[in-house]
Amino acid sequence: MIYNSIIETIGNTPLVRLNKVNQGIKGEILVKVEYFNPGNSMKDRMAIKMVEDAEKEGILKPGGTIIEGTSGNTGMGLALAAIAKGYKCIFTMADKQSKEKIDILKAVGAEVIVCPTNVSPEDPRSYYSVARKLNKDIPNSFYPNQYDNLSNWKAHYETTGPEIWKDTEGKITHYAAGVGTGGSMCGTAKYLKEQNPDIITVGIDTYGSVFKKFKETGIFDENEVYPYLTEGIGEDILPKNVDFDMIDHFVKVTDKDSAVMTRRLSREEGLFVGWSCGSAVHGALEYAKEHLKEGDRMVIILPDHGTRYLGKVYNDDWMRNHGFLEDRSFGTARDIIASRNGSYQLVVTQKSDKVREAIALMNSTSISQIPVMDNGNVVGCITDNKLLSKIIDNPNLKDSPVSEVMEDSMKFVALDSTLDVLSSMVDKEKAVLVRDDKHQIHIITKHDILEAITK
Repeated sequence: MIYNSIIETIGNTPLVRLNKVNQGIKGEILVKVEYFNPGNSMKDRMAIKMVEDAEKEGILKPGGTIIEGTSGNTGMGLALAAIAKGYKCIFTMADKQSKEKIDILKAVGAEVIVCPTNVSPEDPRSYYSVARKLNKDIPNSFYPNQYDNLSNWKAHYETTGPEIWKDTEGKITHYAAGVGTGGSMCGTAKYLKEQNPDIITVGIDTYGSVFKKFKETGIFDENEVYPYLTEGIGEDILPKNVDFDMIDHFVKVTDKDSAVMTRRLSREEGLFVGWSCGSAVHGALEYAKEHLKEGDRMVIILPDHGTRYLGKVYNDDWMRNHGFLEDRSFGTARDIIASRNGSYQLVVTQKSDKVREAIALMNSTSISQIPVMDNGNVVGCITDNKLLSKIIDNPNLKDSPVSEVMEDSMKFVALDSTLDVLSSMVDKEKAVLVRDDKHQIHIITKHDILEAITK
């Protein structure tokens, strides 16, 4: 077949059966390999949809400029559409994205602006804010905003969902995908559930993201947000494309488990895929171990290609330095928790407790900093240094509730954060918090890190 341009080759990617990494799991596991798209990722689907919908609505005019905040793959899809249709591209990216992604976007003629990762979405330096400002300042420009542009999920409703339904002959029982912007997860899930409401959908999230807790509690907990390494899934915002009614369950996956599974897919299945593909497969298989039965058929989306991660998950030195290989030279938060031999109990105070009660607790336990809880959630902390200075200034605070003297919460970190990462996050006064595999909260102090280093 002859195509008029490269964008006509988007879609109709293959389903491939897993044979090795799923050993011992009942049912059939299929993966939809999206790197067969011309831009090597599933984002091609929604990129062309957003552009063509904008053209129909008169938002994007000839000679215009496409401006988008991207982790790389959406940018590639938009760049291919721009080349075929004659537009310019400017992309903003967080500095945690791989160099390969930046270089690829430049190779297809895009301008790339790198922005800091560890700032809030509202910060004028964030890649969200920079993209919006550029759109405001540049005439005849179009800001697709993949997070809130509903053409995103519609692209997958119109293409990915029907392809899976057709290729499985309707014999799909479970659908799993990573959740970032939410388009591929929710658009595909919506189509599949319309064909068969009994299909179970599993969203894969990462530690450091808000999705799982929000789905389960309805609470947007800022304490759930902390830096993580995995690219392409998880968010510190709630994109409009994430329809939580379309996601039956969430599974969180660590950076390490994602990276290790990504490499296994390459070596054991011949699937040279990207980092979030490892997240999707690891999380889906964790769910499958407990819930799939003989005769079930699960489909997992593999979003992109491994070439974008050659300097990271496919680099032994990078993996080793982050504690992701078994011969790692750095310990992790998990190791610190394991050394406590299950005898640990977090000391906390409640937001409504009196300050004098919190002081008595700190004295009796010889603890200098304590998390503050409210309805089971961490809402702040108190530290002896700051508390002392406040009470010296105003002795009457002793009879006030803790809420009047508490500071911002300690940061949550991932369970597999290495000691070097932990050290950089423990500031001059505060410890950090981490949830173990059973969701119990632990505190890690400078003393814990120093003790782990000297073992």
